[in-house]
Amino acid sequence: MRVAPSILSADFGNLAADVKAICEAGCDFVHVDVMDGHFVPNLTIGPVVVSAVAKAATKPLDIHLMVENNTFFVDLFAPLKPGYITFHIEEEKNPHRLVQYIRELGIKPGIVLNPHTPAEAVEYLLPDVEMVLVMSVNPGFGGQKFISGVVEKIKRLKLLRDRINPDCLIEIDGGVNDQNIQMLRDAGVDVCVAGSYVFNHDSYKTAIDSLKV
Repeated sequence: MRVAPSILSADFGNLAADVKAICEAGCDFVHVDVMDGHFVPNLTIGPVVVSAVAKAATKPLDIHLMVENNTFFVDLFAPLKPGYITFHIEEEKNPHRLVQYIRELGIKPGIVLNPHTPAEAVEYLLPDVEMVLVMSVNPGFGGQKFISGVVEKIKRLKLLRDRINPDCLIEIDGGVNDQNIQMLRDAGVDVCVAGSYVFNHDSYKTAIDSLKV
């Protein structure tokens, strides 16, 4: 299991130090939630702050766009050369075009599914994406309770992924902790996003290690 702590739960007064600390503690990616106050009812960070995160990070950035006008935001963050940019299928009218555009920028493209969106919605995108992020909470705020119904969706997604594009990673975001991580691993998850579980723990390393099942 690869671990991508979400900086949404970090101490923004000491953001660079927190980012350095999770990288030193053994995380695999630094997960960055970008919200525009329109697609989701919250507003987070822009490229100036994420640029500071990129300078502090020694692991690839995993940028999750929760926005309207995805292409505009891709252009904002692409100069930072993140490892991944993922966007919501529910918002994008031309997802194939945007996937190819992200790839042409030298970034790995991914697609995101809200809890209510079926796995089958990404079937025809699977050949072209590097990651599918399954939301196990409704996007917009950290610290929410895990929606257990997504486990069956992950199992269906894994069957599709294994048949169509075995190299595509399955990522999960929302309510992940040491109590449900083995179940998620067994269902087919490759990467877990964990915000409050990691950043509220006394030891980032202990928290990250507990997720690496």
